[in-house]
Amino acid sequence: MTPEEHAKAHGAHASGHAHHGHVHSHTQTKAVLNRMSRLIGHLEKVKRMVEAGDDCSDVLIQLSAVDAALRGVGRIILKDHISHCIVDAARDNDAAAIERLNKAIDQFLK
Repeated sequence: MTPEEHAKAHGAHASGHAHHGHVHSHTQTKAVLNRMSRLIGHLEKVKRMVEAGDDCSDVLIQLSAVDAALRGVGRIILKDHISHCIVDAARDNDAAAIERLNKAIDQFLK
């Protein structure tokens, strides 16, 4: 039995994480991780700005850029999830996965 078949049979990811009955297949993981690394660096820079007593307006502008970049990462993850996981969930009639996506969308759009 392949790891994917095993995971599917036991309601887990191939990595062993039990979330739902289909196996995740993401194409944007590397892009997301690269963006997150840049985001972390940018946020650390903003922290240093605050520590150094930089002008509040400059800090707010940088925080706005971090916020926009974070929302962009969320959009990439959401689109990738819909394109792969939700397509698989619909094919497999995995209503629980679709319900989890709906809850995640509600949370993401707050």
